[in-house]
Amino acid sequence: MKMTGQRLNPGFVMPAWSLARREVVRFFRQRNRVIGALGTPVVFWLLFGFGLKDSFRPPTASAGINYLEYFFPGTLILILLFASIFATISIIEDRREGFLQAVLVSPVSPYAVVCGKILGGTLIGFLQAMLFLLLAPVVGLSLGFKSLLVCALFMFVVGLGLTGLGYLFAWKMTSVAGFHAIMNLFLMPMWLLSGALFPSGGAGAGIRWVMAVNPLTYGLSAIRQALSREPGLGSQPSLGISMAVVVAFAIITFAGTARLAGQRERGDRHE
Repeated sequence: MKMTGQRLNPGFVMPAWSLARREVVRFFRQRNRVIGALGTPVVFWLLFGFGLKDSFRPPTASAGINYLEYFFPGTLILILLFASIFATISIIEDRREGFLQAVLVSPVSPYAVVCGKILGGTLIGFLQAMLFLLLAPVVGLSLGFKSLLVCALFMFVVGLGLTGLGYLFAWKMTSVAGFHAIMNLFLMPMWLLSGALFPSGGAGAGIRWVMAVNPLTYGLSAIRQALSREPGLGSQPSLGISMAVVVAFAIITFAGTARLAGQRERGDRHE
């Protein structure tokens, strides 16, 4: 069906929503993935938080802040990152089972396939991050309506970008082991250099430059400003700049994946 006036095309919306729902249902039916995606960041938060609880002091923070509080926003980003990795494995599984090829040669738009896949993976991480966010008051972080809204908005957009990036890598891969190796090589350093573990103020010049061009830095900074009772942990970009960067990140990764999907669709139809 084509679009008429301002009506949405059900040929795009329904397939995209069906694929997104399939991703969410399949993920939460596999308990080992749920435990891995949510449990690992929580363990990291507790181990690093209690291990460095009294020995870590950001340069511009008062003595009242501890590492459990500082590391909390970084753990939210880590949850989104792990969820995106586990969710994008479905691309490799769908290719092995023949499902991906069947969808791409069907009348469904490849953009609907990409949109559904990315939306499903994003919702998986977003729901887990929102659940963890409820622990914020435990470590003395603010969780009012405004902070909750800002956090939810940035977590969703960052989740879109990370999931899109994961699919960008996974789209042409056939090995789950190879996919994990690439993700660990690329995504984990990206998270480490976002300010999740240490502020940029005490880092070397080269590291500070990498952190400045890292899109996760801006999403993390916005979440930290929304939650922290002392957001001034060094120079922080404004919420407007942070949103512009993470939105651009999400758009670029979506466009890249959509392009790959379109190329694969044309290739499959010529075979």
